[in-house]
Amino acid sequence: MKTLLLLRHAKSSWKDPTLTDHDRPLNKRGRKAAPRMGGVIGDQDIVPDVILSSTARRARDTAERAAEAAGYEAEIELREELYHAAPGAYIEAISWLPDALTCVMCVGHNPGMEELVSSLAGEYHRFPTAALAQFEIDTDSWREVASASSRLVSLWLPRELE
Repeated sequence: MKTLLLLRHAKSSWKDPTLTDHDRPLNKRGRKAAPRMGGVIGDQDIVPDVILSSTARRARDTAERAAEAAGYEAEIELREELYHAAPGAYIEAISWLPDALTCVMCVGHNPGMEELVSSLAGEYHRFPTAALAQFEIDTDSWREVASASSRLVSLWLPRELE
C-alpha cells in the first residue's frame, strides 16, 4: 500500500503585474494556509518520504511552508514538468520513484490537480487553493499507480480548518 498526498499551491498574489505567472508569490492568506496544511500532515502522521513540487514560486513556497510545519526534513524535489501539469505528468513523475518510498506528496496547480484528485477518487471533487488530498494506492510499486485502485482517505480544505 502506498500513500499519495496532493497539495494545491496556496493562494497567490496578483499585486505585481510585472511578474510572470511562474514568479508570483503567495499572498497573506496563502502564507497562513500553507503551514496550516502542513500541520494537518504532521498531526495525521502522514509526513511524506519525498515532496515533488512545481517550480513555480507559489508552489515552492507552499511546499516549503507545509514541509516545515509537517516536520519534513528532506529536500523538496523541484520539477519543471509539474508547472501547470496535466494529471498524467504527476503520474509519470510518481511512477519513477523508488518503491522503498511509502508516502509521496506532490504540490502543483489546477486544473491538473483537481482532475487528478477527481480521477483517483472516481468522482468530482472541488480542489481550491491549499486543498490537501490523501489517497491510499493499492500497490507496492509506484510504477503501477496509474492502473492500481485508489481510495480517497481524506480531503482537507483550508477554509474548513480556520
